[in-house]
Amino acid sequence: MLTFVSMTKNEASMGRTVALVVAAGSGSRVGAGLPKQFRRLAGKSLLAFAVDHLIRAGIEDVRVVIGPGQEEPYREAIGARPLPSPIVGGAERRESVRAGLEAIAAAGGAERVLIHDAARPFLPGAVVRRLLDALETHEAAVPVLPVVDTLAHCGERLGESAARDGLVRVQTPQAFRFDAILAAHRAWDGGLATDDSQIARAAGIEVAIVAGDAALEKLTFEEDFVRAEAMLASRSVSRTGLGFDVHAFAPRRDLWLGGILVPHDQGLAGHSDADVVLHAVTDALLGAIGADDLGGHFPPSDPRWAGASSSLFVEHARGLIEARGGRIDHVDVTILCEAPRIGPHREAMRERLAAMLRLSLQAVSIKATTTDRLGFVGRGEGIAAQAIATVRTWEDL
Repeated sequence: MLTFVSMTKNEASMGRTVALVVAAGSGSRVGAGLPKQFRRLAGKSLLAFAVDHLIRAGIEDVRVVIGPGQEEPYREAIGARPLPSPIVGGAERRESVRAGLEAIAAAGGAERVLIHDAARPFLPGAVVRRLLDALETHEAAVPVLPVVDTLAHCGERLGESAARDGLVRVQTPQAFRFDAILAAHRAWDGGLATDDSQIARAAGIEVAIVAGDAALEKLTFEEDFVRAEAMLASRSVSRTGLGFDVHAFAPRRDLWLGGILVPHDQGLAGHSDADVVLHAVTDALLGAIGADDLGGHFPPSDPRWAGASSSLFVEHARGLIEARGGRIDHVDVTILCEAPRIGPHREAMRERLAAMLRLSLQAVSIKATTTDRLGFVGRGEGIAAQAIATVRTWEDL
């Protein structure tokens, strides 16, 4: 039985709420290759979008269920987000949800659980609030949309129209009192289940309905991804960050520039490997999202970064951008030095930097110039680098 609930409260009562994101499918309907939950839209995986929206909606405890053997694509998709280890699910969605519920129970249980499909990446916070409000008076609630298209039976040809009165389209996340849905899953013996509300209703649980949202459309076919990319592109904001760094030459040190070892009779002085190019790039990336500077994230006084590869700094900045829903569009670097000659190493630097940033080679530019013997660079005392990074963000998605 479905009961429509209209709520006006802004907050549900206190109690632990866990979000269980189901990301265990093979994604076969979008063709061969990476399962759809790990595919990227605007540089960010569907799974990451779903997780970020849940956290933004105030759900602090998010667990993800993946399929067997999907640990590596999961790590790539989730990035630096501090989530618990993923739960390995089964061959069917119901088995994966059951595995997730049992894992939550083993960790101490919860008051409420939101069960969400990673293939619905754009989750409005208002839907989450409506669901949690509904759990104040019901054991289960789901978001729905009305059916507006004409329905008809079909075989080889279009058949008779079907009445759409009383029909709704059921979305996720679906919200449940945790103990109730866990018991329902344990008692289920009805074979294949298309969603968790079906299992709940079979156990005699009354399921309330709240208003869903068109943004929650499930991405199933290739054309769904095309539409989603177009929607994201229309709502992007472009930001630019500037980075500048200088290091003096120092004897008996290797010279690292742009992530590669450059043959030279001296290196650069610094706490890390002193890669002036990567330091400038890191500051440019951090500046584009207003995230302090290199020294704020990796203080030179911290012994952990003594001699560290500056690629760690670049990858950290890239991870912060991805975690905020951003995408790096382009990075342009200018190296200022009298020696060594940069030309013979420029392409290797571009390739290394592009790999760190997960960009195409065409999105990375490295140039070099001198200062016509003027200043400390002109006197051969060190190397300077400046970088500009262009980043697109979708902070409201």
